[in-house]
Formats: sequence, structure tokens, C-alpha cells
Amino acid sequence: MVPILKFNKHKLIAISLICFATLCFSQSDTSTFKAQFALGVNSPSSNGFVSNFEANSVNFPTINLGLQYMFNSLVGAKLDLGYNRFSNAKNTPEFKTNYTRINAQLVYNASNLLGLYNNFGTFLHAGPGISIIKPLGDYGENKTTFLNAMAGVEFHYGVSDKLSLYLDTSYILGFGKDFNPINEGFGSFNGNLLTITVGASISLSGCKYCGQ
Repeated sequence: MVPILKFNKHKLIAISLICFATLCFSQSDTSTFKAQFALGVNSPSSNGFVSNFEANSVNFPTINLGLQYMFNSLVGAKLDLGYNRFSNAKNTPEFKTNYTRINAQLVYNASNLLGLYNNFGTFLHAGPGISIIKPLGDYGENKTTFLNAMAGVEFHYGVSDKLSLYLDTSYILGFGKDFNPINEGFGSFNGNLLTITVGASISLSGCKYCGQ
């Protein structure tokens, strides 16, 4: 069991982004610093809900915002914020849930291993984080917070020296505790989440191709 963490999520997110940005700007002369934005869909695991509750298999939107810093041509780190919303499937109790996460991840550039052309790049990323669940409507008080670990792969295409477009597929493994179905389970979620997004990566420090 992982206890629910109590904190001001807005302050945590703001402080984390400021600290990461400060680190990146201070070293931008030797590494590549990038900002990322992506939009897509999500699919929550069915075992993350209490009995009789079920979400749609595909839900919109998923929004990801990130700052990425490459220590060298192969290895880097990224801090990113994700917002997801999912709602009930047909013939199940009506609900909507906001799923927000913040993760610190290591990044590995696998482009050379795959022998891709100059304009193409592939990145693997993985790391721990925190998931913040907020049901809406009648179940708005059933909030919960738990640790997570996520991993994913990004496929980049370099449009210019400063911009690349990419497709990302990620899986977020949740470490939430079991619910008390009567008091806190309805409309809430403590499971895993699959996300698929399309986005843009913008170089803030200069690179040959932002996706590499």
C-alpha cells in the first residue's frame, strides 16, 4: 500500500518547472534544451475503478507539456506535466475524472542504434512521478494521489533546425492503494493509463535537428 500524499499540487508543479528550467539554462552552452507540447488520447485500465464503474476505451484529451535537457548526444533528462480526462462508458454509472501527473524522466537517444536517416530520431524515456486524481460532478470529493512510474517511446521528424514533430506512446503504471468503495471509490481511479499523443519539440538552445 502507498499512502496518499498531501501537498499543494500547484506549488509543487511550479517549483519543479522553475528548478528544472534554471538547471537547463545554466548549461545550455554544452547541451540541447527543448520545450515540448503534445495532444492526444488516453485509455485507462479497467481494474483501476471500483465494481460497476468503467471508462471509455479511448478518451480525449491528453495534454503533455515538457522541458528536456540532453547531457550529451545520447542521454538526457526531462520534466513533464500531463493532463488527462476520461469519462464513463455506456451503460455504466455516469462520471468524469481528471488525471494529472508530473514525472521526472531519463531520456535515451536510440536513433543511431536504429540506423535512421538524419531527419528522423527515436527517443526512449522513463521515470517516476506523482498522479493526482480529481473526479468531477457528484463524486468531486473522492480525490486521491499516488506514486507512478512511466515509460514511453517518441518518434521524431526534424522539420527544421529548431523544430521537430513527434509521435509519443507512453504507459503510466500507478501505485495507488485500494479504495473504500462506499466512501471514496466512486468516480475515482487508481490504475494504469496508456497515452498516445502527437506534438512538437522546439529547440531553445540550438541543435542540428530538434528530434536528435
